[in-house]
Formats: sequence, structure tokens, C-alpha cells
Amino acid sequence: MTKRLPPLNPLRAFEATARHGSLTKAAIELNVTHGAVSHQIKALEQSLNVKLFERAGQRVKLTPHGAELLPAVSTAFDGIAAATQRMTRPASSGTLSVSCVPALLLLWMTPRLGSFMAQYPDIRLTLIPSNDPKDLRAPTIDVCVHYGDGSWTDCWMRKWSGLELFPVVSPTLINNRPIRSVRDLADHVFLHGDDGREWHTWLAAAEALDLERGRRHHLGDARMATEAAVHGHGVALGDSVTASALLARGMLVAPFSLSVPAVDDFYVVCRNEMRATPIVQVFIDWLFAEKAGDDGRADAPVAGRIVSRRKRPALRVMGGKSAS
Repeated sequence: MTKRLPPLNPLRAFEATARHGSLTKAAIELNVTHGAVSHQIKALEQSLNVKLFERAGQRVKLTPHGAELLPAVSTAFDGIAAATQRMTRPASSGTLSVSCVPALLLLWMTPRLGSFMAQYPDIRLTLIPSNDPKDLRAPTIDVCVHYGDGSWTDCWMRKWSGLELFPVVSPTLINNRPIRSVRDLADHVFLHGDDGREWHTWLAAAEALDLERGRRHHLGDARMATEAAVHGHGVALGDSVTASALLARGMLVAPFSLSVPAVDDFYVVCRNEMRATPIVQVFIDWLFAEKAGDDGRADAPVAGRIVSRRKRPALRVMGGKSAS
């Protein structure tokens, strides 16, 4: 038995008007005139032989009949939209293996994965905390988000983000042992996430290289140094990407306005043959879309901190990569 359904366009006009509570806003969304929306709704009311809306000043509100119809219509349109999206985007299902700088993976990527999982529920992620260059060509790794100078050959790569470095410390520690000037750092422990060149660069910009002789711990990578700072074990160098959430939540504070560019940058890298793979494409697109969203909010100061950017000092200490 064939089911008799109302025409599609009147249903679209009804759903949009109900959602906006306005014929004018519905017309803008549907790219038609106010009169066209009104005509479509009247046609639907005549087809169903019921009144669906009543006016309330400049707005419209659903009648009991309209309120009964709306959930079914909304669900149907949502289902059509979801099915259309699945059909029109590239196939995106399967397992995706991602190698990512540990600090970036823990502090930036992991909190945002919900949006990726919602968009691509059929992709199963394998996340590997690593900044090992061997991952760039490993057959078991699909995409890398690594920190380096971008000199890798025989790979597809694109710079994802530069970094600004600045001291960060826990509120508890700074309250117990105030930091009012750079010289006050002499009373604190320096937490290194690299071989020492990042603190060297910042102290050089602050004209305080003599403080390098102070107490210090080398903790292996930026993630561990940041975690140690959160727990009040000393002062670490945060960066403009991974430290932003901790600053916003008040888990860390930045006592100085001075920041310096990191020696290297974050890059998205994959093997050339993987770049056109749909599952890789959607992940890379998501990474850059998330970063663009961050950049759009970057004009607002983070936790009261106003960054004063300085040119990179000429003095540079050579050594291993730091943001791992």
C-alpha cells in the first residue's frame, strides 16, 4: 500500500519556520521570499486540513497539531542530511594510525578527539606518542604530527603551527615563592624538556643567561616538564599550542610577557602514497580546521597573559628536538 505523504517543499518550509520561529528567517535559510514560505505553509495546512502555526507578535508559534508533526519531520530531515553527507564525502572508515608529539597528543589533540569521532564514527584511531623520525616512513604509521625543521625528504608535509615559548609555573608555587622579575627565577628550579637549548634561548632574550647555572632537572620531554610544573616542582617552558588549555583552566600561569620563537615547528607529515587516501585526508583536514579555530580565538589574551614576541636570538645551542 502506497503511503500518501505531503509534498517535500512545504515540509521544508514548515520545519525551518518551526525551528526559527520566524517566516523571515526561514525564508533566508531556504533562499526564497517571505511570501513563498507563507504560501508553502498554507499549502501544507490545506493538505493536512489543520492549522500548524499561529502568530505571536513578529514571531510564529506551533499549534498543538504543528507540535505533533514537527518531531517526525525533523527526524526525517536529519536522517536525509546524514545519509547524504555519508554518500557525498569520501569513504572514511577503517583504522588510522597517528604518531604525534607526546605533549601535543596529551594536551591538545586528546581533548579534541570527540569532534573527530563524532564526524567519523567509523574510523578507529591508533594514537602513538612519539617524535621519532623513523615513524615518518614506517608502513604501520599513516600520519605523523611531528616537531622538527621540515627537512624530511620523500614525504608529503605541511607546516601545521609555529610555537612561541614562555615560562609557566603553578599558581601554588608562584604564590608561595613570588616571581616578580626575571631575577626571581634564581629562587626556582628550571624544568627542561629538552637538552637545555630552549631555556637558553629564552634566558638569552631576557638578558639573564647567568641563571642557567641555577638548579635544574631534565625530564625527557616537554610533556613531562609541563606536568612537573603543574605539580609545583619548578618552572617549565610552555608553548603557545600545548600550554593554552592549562593556562585557561588556571592550572598554570605565565609570569612574564616575553616569549621567543621555538627553533622548530609542528608539521603534519605522511608518506607520499598515503596523502590521497580518504581516511588520511579527512584527518589532516580536521587537524587544520581545529588549528584554524584556535587561530581565530588567538586575539583574546590567555589567562591574562599578553605575549610580547621577540626575534629569535642569534645564539643557538645545537642538540636534539625538544617538543617530544
